[in-house]
Amino acid sequence: MKTTISKIILGTCCSAVLLMTGCVEETFPTDVATADQLGSSAKATEALLWAMPAYFNHNASVSEDAHYDWGYGAIMHIRDVMTGDLPVVSSGYDWFSSWGLTENLGDNWMSTQFHWNYYWKFVQTANNIITTVNPDDATEVQIGYLGAGYAFRALLYLDMTQMYEFLPNDKISGVNGSGNNVEGLTVPIVREGMSEEDARNNPRVDRATMAAFILDDLNKAEEYIVNLTNVAKTLPHLDAVYGLKARYYMWLGDYANAKIYARKAIDNASVVPMDENACLSTTAGFNDISKWMWGSQLLAEDNAVKTGIINWASWMSNETNFGYSGIESFLMIDASMYKRMSDTDFRKKLWKAPAGTALEGQTPFMNEDFANHLSDYSSVKFRPGSGDPEDYTVGAATAYPIMRVEEMYFIEAEAAAHLNEGEGRQLITDFMTTYRDPQYTCTASGDALIDEIVFQKRVELWGEGLSFFDIKRLNMSVTRGYPGSNFGDAKRFNTNGRPAWMNFCIVQTEKNNNEALVGFENPDPSNAYTPWAE
Repeated sequence: MKTTISKIILGTCCSAVLLMTGCVEETFPTDVATADQLGSSAKATEALLWAMPAYFNHNASVSEDAHYDWGYGAIMHIRDVMTGDLPVVSSGYDWFSSWGLTENLGDNWMSTQFHWNYYWKFVQTANNIITTVNPDDATEVQIGYLGAGYAFRALLYLDMTQMYEFLPNDKISGVNGSGNNVEGLTVPIVREGMSEEDARNNPRVDRATMAAFILDDLNKAEEYIVNLTNVAKTLPHLDAVYGLKARYYMWLGDYANAKIYARKAIDNASVVPMDENACLSTTAGFNDISKWMWGSQLLAEDNAVKTGIINWASWMSNETNFGYSGIESFLMIDASMYKRMSDTDFRKKLWKAPAGTALEGQTPFMNEDFANHLSDYSSVKFRPGSGDPEDYTVGAATAYPIMRVEEMYFIEAEAAAHLNEGEGRQLITDFMTTYRDPQYTCTASGDALIDEIVFQKRVELWGEGLSFFDIKRLNMSVTRGYPGSNFGDAKRFNTNGRPAWMNFCIVQTEKNNNEALVGFENPDPSNAYTPWAE
């Protein structure tokens, strides 16, 4: 983790403009298939379709030796450990410690290279199908595939935009070392069919430009995806497109549209909120893709599963005997969050209750060994595949959520609260009493109402990589240092509003190959804060 970029050999991100050809080798006996050939072959275009959900679990984007390099789930985990929601107990096994310690976040670290490389290679995977399928002469099946391509690309750009967009914070100015103000700048846009020459002089775009680009993708996804007949949950469908629009409008603060599209997502979803039995199941708790709008599914033959330890279950399930989190990289909920939850909210049983508290002994563990050796506040939310803690070919062949319908209820409630407090209060009360805590009440108003809705959303989506976005967009503080904190001493940072570390840096190798980025990098937020001490 302490290895800088200069000590490893890496390709440039400009490879993102090259065509992916490996998936069509069996269809055409040529070294490179043209877009016309791809578009004329149902087998080839289908291969391009499935390359997108497969990339969720692509490992070794920068190095097989970097055990944080296991795909989209790893990016979700990175975002989570940068909040105040997810402490990690570690005895030296935590490969994600740099993000939790807010160190080594600058442009010359391999960890920075990882998330930059991963996203741009994934964008190209989506660009491949967008380049290939011409809606003017494509079949209805291919147009459905195209809709999925636009939805995937919108997901990726919406993620990157919120991670890399420089927003004001309590520590670091938007004027960088070159004297340029980068506030409001997002990332470059790499369009389908873009030449390498253009990619090498491709500036970061402002919020308005990026917003227009993402909305165009979302509108096309909405138009085309109705033709997607494959019902696999690893692919986005109309409900997920509406969900992406709800996320998009929340990012922009367009609460009227966010509310509309969150409700459309709910009304078009084929699922309902998970109940207590589904959430607390020791065999199918948060590892069953059928419960969600959109998810990722690992299979026994996937490279990430075959590694045994560089995959979702290894890092996200405390109840494995093969994974990192089972050997004391225990994932916990923040102690203050846990204490704020009502004892009548069944979700509180997703974490180990401290001895002597009301819910002691009520968390269903897979076996007594886990119940005894896990620390207080440790998570049992994400169970290994089929509830198997021993065999990684089964336990690591699990699913994790990309989008759940529960998120849409919280977006709807928060958006409504910004527009009409009474409606927002009623919506959060209705959701909580119907699905989570029959004794829930809410009397908050103003900022306290927004905080309450977002808090309940943070509890609901704990470990799913989404709280980062809410904290950053709402200029919320992160508080890890306080009496009784379960964050490690070196991670007890407190901020006054949005943390500086939530403005991600663009890696140096990209600037080496894209001259428009030189002088327009985000300032390095590493070590900007001093840990709180009692």
